[in-house]
Amino acid sequence: MQATLYVIPASHPSRTVQMMLEAKRIDYKRVDLMPVISKGALRALRFKRITVPALKIDGRRIQGSREIALELDRLVPEPALYPSDPQRRAAVEEAEAWGDGALQTAARQILWAGMKRDRAPLASYSEGARLGIPIDFAVKTGAPLVALSARLNQATDENVRAALAALPGMLKRIDDWIEAGVLGGEQPNAADLQIATSLRLLMTMDDVRSALESRPAGELAMRLVPDYPGKMPPILPPAWLEPLRDGSATPATQ
Repeated sequence: MQATLYVIPASHPSRTVQMMLEAKRIDYKRVDLMPVISKGALRALRFKRITVPALKIDGRRIQGSREIALELDRLVPEPALYPSDPQRRAAVEEAEAWGDGALQTAARQILWAGMKRDRAPLASYSEGARLGIPIDFAVKTGAPLVALSARLNQATDENVRAALAALPGMLKRIDDWIEAGVLGGEQPNAADLQIATSLRLLMTMDDVRSALESRPAGELAMRLVPDYPGKMPPILPPAWLEPLRDGSATPATQ
């Protein structure tokens, strides 16, 4: 089985698929692409969409972490990414879809809001990547790519403030899923891997890390994804972070 995974460095859904491939013990080659520039590269590679993660496996081209998860379970049934029981599977798929949507978008917008203010941390998020150019050079010349990435991800001040305000409720939802056994089992499922990587991306930001790390959601992220590239010092306006300070003081069981 031949597999090539096209990613953007520190992309949380890309990391999700890497973890799925590793869980299935599928050997793969990772190809790192630059943000924004990746869109043209994926077109040239004849993928249908211009988003990562993009997987070429045994000649087939598949994109999106959820689509790839289904295909990997078909190709290599064990360990399964979805429970066999229909009711439990439906709960996992609901959590997975939410993680692939609302949580993933919020994490991406908050990160790019920080990058807009200071792109120096960009180098740390590219740790271990092979971009074909020196990382220092990419950072020094990356202002247009950061600005365009922030625009494409709709990381406006209004959207980022809304994402930060919604984050305590999102964490409570994840904690509830853990308590219910939908997440956090001995064998990670598709929803675990989908959600944990977004949480770990958020935990690379000093502004939001303390709101996550002591909760069941943060513990899940650290257990499943102990290492994640990137480090962003405090950068966001303090007023934007007030909902996190209030939310982080709320017991996870409430």
